[in-house]
Amino acid sequence: MITKGIKQLCAEAEQEIETLSVAQVLEARDDPDVVLVDIRDVRELWREGTIPDAIHAPRGMLEFWVDPESPYHREDFGSGKKFIFYCAGGLRSALAAQSVHRMGLEPVAHMAGGYSAWVEADGPTIEKEARLPKPKSD
Repeated sequence: MITKGIKQLCAEAEQEIETLSVAQVLEARDDPDVVLVDIRDVRELWREGTIPDAIHAPRGMLEFWVDPESPYHREDFGSGKKFIFYCAGGLRSALAAQSVHRMGLEPVAHMAGGYSAWVEADGPTIEKEARLPKPKSD
């Protein structure tokens, strides 16, 4: 039996990490020391677009990309900049920010309401092109 649901997990995460409003992220996004991180699945990016200049780090690989000892480590996460995570609605990003915060990545925050709140607030977006498999040659 589940003893703790997703709402409680996310509420606990938000007690541990910084939660920013869309307005705060709109204000911070041009700061050269801030990196926006889209943790949605790539199919979500293809379908709905993304925030210009955000890096994509799918939720399923995030901890592997953050850890410098991982064979999948991405240099982006060693920059010492502030990372603001977002997902579609603000739940996955709360858990993601909490997880990497616990790993020692700082400073981190997440955007309340996620990409859907960003779009609703008329934040700038760009289309993300789907990379299709190359046709097999005969």
